[in-house]
Formats: sequence, structure tokens, C-alpha cells
Amino acid sequence: MNAYKNRVATSFAPETRFELRPAPPAPFRANLESDFERLKNRLLDEHLADNERPELTVPLRRAANEAAALAWVTRYPLLVFPALFEEKTVAAVRQARRQARIYANSPELAVAA
Repeated sequence: MNAYKNRVATSFAPETRFELRPAPPAPFRANLESDFERLKNRLLDEHLADNERPELTVPLRRAANEAAALAWVTRYPLLVFPALFEEKTVAAVRQARRQARIYANSPELAVAA
């Protein structure tokens, strides 16, 4: 048993209170989804209409889907999507041109495949 019985004087400051405000709810995504799909389809149709090379159709569609997936997880997908789509389409066209150049420069590899 403890032989020392020293009491420690305690003093408390005035009680501090603060108010918590809940975070605003996420925007209702159903309306946003239809607007987003319309934007995606419109931009994709514009790029496909300007496309002279049919072999770019699949890479452009893939770029649109990748940009849509990335934009959808942001807070403002309608604002982010056009810039992402432009970046992805530039990269897709660059990759397709690079593949075509490699294919043209290596006919012996194309015959072996």
C-alpha cells in the first residue's frame, strides 16, 4: 500500500465547445451521369469525324473511356473530362503513329508474325 497520501490540487479551465458542421452531401450523380455521357459522346464524335484514318477509331474510343473513368472519380467530372480527353487522344494518336512507323520500318517482323 502507498504510504504517501499527497493530494494534488487540480484546476480546470472553462469548458471549451466548438460546433461541427457536416460535410455537404455529394451532388446527385444521376443527372450528372447523363450530362457526362452526352459530353463524352459529343467530343468523341467530333474527334471521329475529323479522323481520316480508320485505324485510329479504336484508340480514340479507348482514350475517351480512360478519360471518362479518370474524370468520373473527381469532384467535377464535367470540367475535368475535356482536358483529360484531349491529353488521352493526343497520346493515342502519337502511339498509333509510332506503331505504324515501326511496322513500316520492319517488314521482316511483319511477315514472321
